[in-house]
Amino acid sequence: MSFCSFFGNEAFQNHFQPGIYVCAKCGYELFSSHAKYAHSSPWPAFTETIHADSVAKRAEHNRPQALKVSCGRCGNGLGHEFLNDGPKPGQSRFIFSSSLKFIPKGKESAASEGH
Repeated sequence: MSFCSFFGNEAFQNHFQPGIYVCAKCGYELFSSHAKYAHSSPWPAFTETIHADSVAKRAEHNRPQALKVSCGRCGNGLGHEFLNDGPKPGQSRFIFSSSLKFIPKGKESAASEGH
């Protein structure tokens, strides 16, 4: 399932089923459902990645508190990291668009075999 609606009816905004979120393009593991938290934006919000190299980040020129985020494996554009805007002081908030896909817990290995 890919997800994101720019119009506020994001299908996974309040989705907290156990599993992982992977890059929709290459299937690389990006986020665990354990790192997802409720947020008012229509996009899924996370506090940390699964692997240190899950994502690549670069400065956003017109937004000093935001970084552009892409898949650490294939470079697919994913969204943004907002610095010091997480659920706890000092945490960042990752938000993403339709570039993610959800894999339910227990089906992770089957998903990775196809990539």
